[in-house]
Amino acid sequence: MLKNPATKYQRFDPVKLPNRQWPSKTLDQAPIWCSVDLRDGNQALAVPMNVSQKLEMFDALVKCGFKEIEVGFPSASNTEFSFNRRLIEEKRIPDDVTIQVLVQAREDLIEKTVQSLMGARQVIIHMYNSTSPAQRKYVFGKSKEEIIEVARNGARLIKERLHRLTEGGTKVTLQYSPESFSATEVEFAREISEAVMEVWQPTPEHRMILNLPDTVEVCMPNVYADQIEWICTNIKNRESLIISLHTHNDRGTGTAATELGLLAGADRVEGTLFGNGERTGNLDIVQVAMNLYMHGTDPRLDFSDMTGLIAMYERTTGMTVPPRQPYAGELVFTAFSGSHQDAIKKGLAGYEQHHSIWDVPYLTIDPHDVGREYREVIRVNSQSGKGGVAYLLESEFGIELPKDMQREFGPIANDIVDNLGREVSGAELKQMFWKEYIERETPFALHHFHADGVDGVFTCRSSLVVEGRERGITGTGNGPIAAFVDALVSDAGAAPFEVVTYREQSLSSGTGASALAFIQIKTTGGRLVWGAGTDTNIELASIKAVVSAVNRAR
Repeated sequence: MLKNPATKYQRFDPVKLPNRQWPSKTLDQAPIWCSVDLRDGNQALAVPMNVSQKLEMFDALVKCGFKEIEVGFPSASNTEFSFNRRLIEEKRIPDDVTIQVLVQAREDLIEKTVQSLMGARQVIIHMYNSTSPAQRKYVFGKSKEEIIEVARNGARLIKERLHRLTEGGTKVTLQYSPESFSATEVEFAREISEAVMEVWQPTPEHRMILNLPDTVEVCMPNVYADQIEWICTNIKNRESLIISLHTHNDRGTGTAATELGLLAGADRVEGTLFGNGERTGNLDIVQVAMNLYMHGTDPRLDFSDMTGLIAMYERTTGMTVPPRQPYAGELVFTAFSGSHQDAIKKGLAGYEQHHSIWDVPYLTIDPHDVGREYREVIRVNSQSGKGGVAYLLESEFGIELPKDMQREFGPIANDIVDNLGREVSGAELKQMFWKEYIERETPFALHHFHADGVDGVFTCRSSLVVEGRERGITGTGNGPIAAFVDALVSDAGAAPFEVVTYREQSLSSGTGASALAFIQIKTTGGRLVWGAGTDTNIELASIKAVVSAVNRAR
């Protein structure tokens, strides 16, 4: 890299807009959405979609709620042309959906495009030509006047052919893009757009779409917003226009540029699912729509089956959704950090209790709203704490660890996970818990237990396996557990201890239900140790928990 990049690169000149209004505005309604996945997204693929893949994506876009879908560049190839015809002839386009097609300002391409649309119910014909200084100078070698004439001539060629569509009942909306608008002088962008408007003669009752693309991000998103507001303020017959945005992501600010452009007066947004597109990609429509949703505004798009949508996208495009992609990535609702897990766990518990406004820490939206499960939210690795461990055991297996026991088992599990050096599943955590507590049979393993009481005094007659040999023990107390504790200390040689906490829960329902008991003991040295036991008989589960605690104390 250059030590002085100013010798090669220059800052983009800002727009002179001293009385800009957009910074004080808010977004409180959804724009008109137009998906360009089947055209702009498709042309960016190493292997473009075939017709069957495009049909699958078209159906998915309709299901999401898109009312405008750019279906392709029908003059570019037979595949593109055939796809248009198949949509129309097989009546695959719902009555409330408008298909959009892209065409350059050339007569042969315009003619083929019109042919591809015959018989359609509602269409948008989208014409464009490039307008930036670099395009004028290097690509076309034309003056501003010559570039304007290209646009004006293309507009005439389209207008001359419209009767062939409208006479058959097709409703046509016209769209013009001064391509590379973001790198074009705003005065020239206005001039060439008004030249097209003079040909097409839009009215407030039959508006045309003026699409102002951020074809390549060359400036900060606030400058793009200034460009949009300047056009909205200075172009003639604004009431006859639908101002549309089409941003890319070269500087990583496509979403910001779109949101600020909407504040600046735009009515419509073009983009793709998950930002697929050339170079760094198009605008990710999912992000902008879900940003509206998280502020309580209906985006008029439905992403409630995000997992299914991702599967369709990856199947048809061969692309993948990055794990950190906002709202859609595998890890965007996931916490590994112990402190985050604890906050999320408590926040979810509070929301489940009150069902008020969503304000769960670290989660911008409820994962359920996009078809994700809460069990996906908290995952455990070496960075996790007791809260994450406890959450997985409870959410996946119904094991509700007492809080003090969480503090004991959390570090034990964390050490094991740290040694593994990877994420662990809920099943692996359960296995760790079972090995640490339930399966502790050294030095004592319970072989048999029986207790009965008379006048509040219980006698315990049990047998243990100690070092491979069975050994009978007897004890008394004011309950079965107390009697068994007495037997362990007096007959089995266990160090004296007392039971300080007892908890029990059911792990399943029905006649074969198993019980899980938790026992905390206190040794003569003041040490607190937990044990756990499980059995279909709750009394036996409790006795096994005592044995577990004593074994762990040893």
